[in-house]
Amino acid sequence: MYTLADTCDALNKLLRIILLASAPVATSACTATTQSVIGVAEASQASQSGAHSNPYGEINDNGTIIPAVDTSKIDPRYLRQIVDYQTDEPVGTIIVDPQNRFLYLVMEGGKAMRYGVGVAKAGLEFEGQADILRKAAWPGWVPTPDMIKREPERYGPYAKGLDGGLHNPLGARALYLYKDGKDTLYRIHGTNEPWSIGKPVSSGCIRLLNHDIIDLYNRIPKGARVVVLGANQKGES
Repeated sequence: MYTLADTCDALNKLLRIILLASAPVATSACTATTQSVIGVAEASQASQSGAHSNPYGEINDNGTIIPAVDTSKIDPRYLRQIVDYQTDEPVGTIIVDPQNRFLYLVMEGGKAMRYGVGVAKAGLEFEGQADILRKAAWPGWVPTPDMIKREPERYGPYAKGLDGGLHNPLGARALYLYKDGKDTLYRIHGTNEPWSIGKPVSSGCIRLLNHDIIDLYNRIPKGARVVVLGANQKGES
């Protein structure tokens, strides 16, 4: 006849077997979740865009053809690459360095995926921490009143908004940052002006090449944490 002690002993043995079987997959709950999101997205993006051979080649994005990028016209520092990057922020955190025009996605082992960005004035007006509470593919766009006032000929015709597409200033994807549940009006988005990467630009927030914003979009989940560095904070690796 089995006693309570026998039952507990059996359960403990079963638990040890389960833990040993799962140990290589998850050393911690947070790390495992982030790794799985990044790993699956990386494989998906590679298969869709041929990223292993040419990360900036032509992409068929569900029927929308995104042209290849002429990378010879962009400073190589601002092309997507894995770099050494020491930070106390956890894996999966996005760190934006507007001053140096880089965006980092923190990876394991002191590494980060680094993307070049273009930074407008709006991209220098927010610093601190936020969360991505909205992700959008081929988002619509409405210029702000300030943009229309500053450049009425350029933005006035779009005062009622512009549907998503290749000619939309937000590009192929947009990540919307919220702080304490409120929209910061700060965006990380694509661009239809690849020449602007690595440079100060007149309008928008933080822009990436369409190829890069798709890569970043696929790697991070809704709710991802973002840290935007101030002028006096070190961010460049």
